[in-house]
Amino acid sequence: MDTITHGIAGALIGKAMFGGDEMFALRPMNRGRVITWSLMLGAVFPDSDVFRETFSHNELLILTWHRSITHSLICLPIFALALAALTRWFVRWRKWDAPSFAALTGIYAVGIASHIFLDLVTSFGTMIWSPLRWSRPAWDLIFIVDFTLTGIFLVPQVLPWVYATPEGLRRRALNTWLLFVLATVIISGIAQVVGAPISLEVVLVVIVILAAIFLLPATRGFGLKVKRASWNLAGVVAAACYITAAFYAHKVALARVQDFAAFQHLDAQAMGALPLPPSLWHWDGLVRAPRGVYETRIDFGDAAVNAGAPQDSAHLPSIEYRFYPDAPANSYIEAAKQLPQVQTVLWFSRFPVIRFHKEGGDAVVEISDLRFPHLRPDRPAAFTYRVRFGVNGAVLSQGWAK
Repeated sequence: MDTITHGIAGALIGKAMFGGDEMFALRPMNRGRVITWSLMLGAVFPDSDVFRETFSHNELLILTWHRSITHSLICLPIFALALAALTRWFVRWRKWDAPSFAALTGIYAVGIASHIFLDLVTSFGTMIWSPLRWSRPAWDLIFIVDFTLTGIFLVPQVLPWVYATPEGLRRRALNTWLLFVLATVIISGIAQVVGAPISLEVVLVVIVILAAIFLLPATRGFGLKVKRASWNLAGVVAAACYITAAFYAHKVALARVQDFAAFQHLDAQAMGALPLPPSLWHWDGLVRAPRGVYETRIDFGDAAVNAGAPQDSAHLPSIEYRFYPDAPANSYIEAAKQLPQVQTVLWFSRFPVIRFHKEGGDAVVEISDLRFPHLRPDRPAAFTYRVRFGVNGAVLSQGWAK
């Protein structure tokens, strides 16, 4: 999950469950604001590991270091204690009212745990047992950047401001709705550019839902009666429902992938149903077989393709798929596999495909992880590692394909 969403989620949890106050309120700093800031900082802290990547020339740190120690459940208590101690020192220096050291430790622990959980539900993999084990569990429920989930975390924190006072209520509600509509249109445009288009119907449905959320509570002043904690608690519940829906959607999608592999009589070495942007309706079914990777896209909005059916040729729905074969083995591919960097890439990859081609006198070996969708045909697939050999077999260059 992106760092901004982690921070928004942490602030929401602080306000909903720990009595947190608004982070940017005009009133002086109080205990409630310290709680919200602490939970937000705890929720973004694990991504502080990117600073090492920033100051290092090792481009494989994103595989070996990112989402490791700072995302570890084993190290979580240590980080929570350290952050709580630092916060207690800072609030004493500023002479602010703040929770006790024990309470702050619990708050930071919840914030860090929320980050670890929201990373686990994505497909990237999170080394939650480091440094004891360096495996990367991934639940494959939510795409790494999910604007719907971000909105669910954010909207309940905006509503208390909209419905704070009756003066100017309708203007605030209308302007806030229009702002979110504009954000929806911009996100739709970005999705179109990156190759994950959002249909006009979905955009219109989102606009209607936003209108209901922001404008309907103004009817008879209902929204004025709702407490800040209640708005935020509703956001936590909505997020939990969304992730639960993703869990069941993933379960159904994975069953479709298993049916596909069985019908094609594939010797599956790895199998997965991975979320695709921009909604819960789209999934990428991947099956790693001895000769390459099979991919089938699943769209729950297409009843003809996704209707359940028994596994026989007379009743199985027609399934479109693509096959990405591995290049036949040769000396260059074998030499590339002996490189420590390539071994790291293959350790990280769940659905690797190895390609080989010649460019003039150079030989080029590429390893792509199909776990990350190739949304832009005019650009290399994400996480494609390229090794270039000269005519004498020496490595001329290696690194991520740009």
